[in-house]
Amino acid sequence: MKKKDFIAQDLLSKIYQHADPLPEKLPPERRLAEEYGVSRFTLRQALEKLASIGAIHMVQGSGNFINQGVRSNPLVYNSITEKKFNQISFRLLSLRRRLPNREEQQVFAISDSEFIWEFSRLRYVDGRKVQIETSKMPAADFPDINQKIIESSIQQYVLSKGYAISHYLTRYQAVNVTKAQAELLGCKKGTAAMHILNRGILQGGRVYESSDIIDINYACTYVIPFNRDNLTFRQSP
Repeated sequence: MKKKDFIAQDLLSKIYQHADPLPEKLPPERRLAEEYGVSRFTLRQALEKLASIGAIHMVQGSGNFINQGVRSNPLVYNSITEKKFNQISFRLLSLRRRLPNREEQQVFAISDSEFIWEFSRLRYVDGRKVQIETSKMPAADFPDINQKIIESSIQQYVLSKGYAISHYLTRYQAVNVTKAQAELLGCKKGTAAMHILNRGILQGGRVYESSDIIDINYACTYVIPFNRDNLTFRQSP
């Protein structure tokens, strides 16, 4: 793990370990750099990571303030959400409008005569190809999808249509990339990857997007509240 990532993880852990009330600010940057044995530049990179995920906000000349609601977020960050939009770009691979199969009817709660969009795109982070994403969206809700929209932020597009995004349901599984996937991503066949299945859900419960993603550079950090009922269930015969 890079030093900046370790520092970000460690500071985040300390924020969650701290008894209420949380301190208002982190210690001064010079002191933190000395404690971790790193340069101010490396420390600043770690702090910028924490700021990008909403754990702190940085005020030049005043210090680094802890956001008091940070511990209410169960998923803290992953390797995509910590990046700014100017570090991410997309290239459209395919786009088509078609009728849904039975499973897709269930996902989007639509009939067999209502169309869906299906599109694939490559996601670049810092100029490197890291993801193949295949997504589906109901055409009735999003009739004007085009290449320009797909090669930008789908979340921003959905919000611009007046919808309110509620949450995401995501499943992860470790896989190895196929020959076809390796050719698109510019890596070797069999490279370790994360297979991510994701559903974006609107307020009110409707699914607005279903995505199937292969990512060769994925990492995430969770905060998981202790669940005593789950422990009891797992201990039962």
